[in-house]
Amino acid sequence: MLERIVAAATGFIVAAISAGGYAGIVLLMAIESACIPLPSEIIMPFAGYLVYRGDLRLIAVAVAGALGCVLGSLAAYAVGAYGGRAAIERWGRWVLLSPRELELADRWFARWGRQTVFWARLLPVVRTFIALPAGVARMEVWPFVWLTFAGSLPWCWALALRLAENWHLVREKLHGVDVAVAALVALGLAWALWHRVRALRQQQV
Repeated sequence: MLERIVAAATGFIVAAISAGGYAGIVLLMAIESACIPLPSEIIMPFAGYLVYRGDLRLIAVAVAGALGCVLGSLAAYAVGAYGGRAAIERWGRWVLLSPRELELADRWFARWGRQTVFWARLLPVVRTFIALPAGVARMEVWPFVWLTFAGSLPWCWALALRLAENWHLVREKLHGVDVAVAALVALGLAWALWHRVRALRQQQV
């Protein structure tokens, strides 16, 4: 079951960016920021590979990723604002959102307030879910939008740049570059999904 999900998600990521370019990046990052398990740590490095090939430009890739984060985060914000904590707890398991991850995002927002929307975008896990407590708290929309964009831009830029600059090192060790990229994407997705599923199962024990 997990293998089929990973294969489908891998194909979706590769196809969306290869065919849609910047629009594909916006779509994928919007999905991730809407709390659906499609990690940016997989999406943006693949975009960085296309930067390395000369198909895309780094700054445009980063901006597209940040715009996607804003769009997806607005959807998650709306769930928190209009559905409340009860809706998040009820439906979160359908997108593999564990109570621990939600509690972590809640703690960050409760402690640091709206500035968390910026800083959390630079951190794994918390960045994906911080829009939910911001919505529950009914944070002002426009500060939420620009803080999300400002925090997401360096994250997306750094992830894409890392592979764009260092892909030649990977290529020297691997043959069949396109196959290697797909394999790396699949492995990353498998790990991320396994981690999410394990966290949910531990909470249910």
